[in-house]
Amino acid sequence: MRSYRLRSLAVAAVAVLGLSACGGQSDNTDNGAADKGAKASGSSAGAFPMTVKHALGTTTIDSKPKRVATVNWANDEVPLALGVVPVGMAKANFGDDDGDGVLPWTEERLKELKADTPVLFDETDGIDFEAVADTKPDVILAAYSGLTQQDYDTLSEIAPVVAYPDAAWATPWREIIRMNSKAIGLADEGEKLISDLEGDIEQTVAKYPQLKGKSAMFMTHVDPGDVSKIGYYSAHDTRTLFFEDLGLKIPDSIAKLSEGTEKFSGTQSAEQIDVFDDVDIITGYGDEKGELLKTLEEDPLLSKLPAIERGSTAFLAGSGPEATAANPTPLSISWVLEDYVAALAKAADKVK
Repeated sequence: MRSYRLRSLAVAAVAVLGLSACGGQSDNTDNGAADKGAKASGSSAGAFPMTVKHALGTTTIDSKPKRVATVNWANDEVPLALGVVPVGMAKANFGDDDGDGVLPWTEERLKELKADTPVLFDETDGIDFEAVADTKPDVILAAYSGLTQQDYDTLSEIAPVVAYPDAAWATPWREIIRMNSKAIGLADEGEKLISDLEGDIEQTVAKYPQLKGKSAMFMTHVDPGDVSKIGYYSAHDTRTLFFEDLGLKIPDSIAKLSEGTEKFSGTQSAEQIDVFDDVDIITGYGDEKGELLKTLEEDPLLSKLPAIERGSTAFLAGSGPEATAANPTPLSISWVLEDYVAALAKAADKVK
């Protein structure tokens, strides 16, 4: 299940901003071409100084950033989609198909921009504050992240930081775009990006009417050697919220379990697995050989789940790019959309 096409949104953003050569080197010191492109298109670059409120505080950005750094997952995709190459970004440690630390849709975008790979921050053991500081950023984007207050405070000593609006790892893709694009003075272009993605989603989903109104659950990584409990992504998680973009709905069971917590995931004992009887479709992270699904089908408790029993499942193989892209981000959505929606629709066909 692989689709390497980036749709018109990225190309359109380049045309709007006139940034085909912006930030061509990883030691980029000036994204000033963004200003010229924005002025040429007649769009507002944003008013500075700018104040951004978020869950970890209030950030003031005095002037339009020229050197943009990003930490944690997916934040680099917003400036890249809008033609701005970060001076540094987080190294991909999940979904990287060739071991170069860059996700395939990000790699394609860098090629479109004729840009070298930015400095990659290795976050295996947490944020590398020294590496971030070495890139001398004017702003640090982290609208979708798991920053702690201490992380935020430390990063703020380097440059203004834009953190998540409400809870860690719970920022919907539209808000990721809005917050990060505003912080770099490209709010109007960010709204255009959102509109383009919504059109892309609408056009794809229209081909699969069987999805409409079906309920879907996204399982977290499951250990086939221990299925005494099952993990699920809550109603606060972006994977679950994305179902609503696809015409699906969040099951009442997931919505109820998500009440009273801001956590993006939870677990349920296999002995109480019947709570998920209202789930029409189950997706999640599987494995290349389908061993996980086989384990679920053979388990005396989990096999009784209606979705498992009738086979209305769409497990995404391994930890590759396709599974990674099911967590919607500005560049991954169009990369995986057709294949992901088709897989969910195939599962929906088995729901009577």
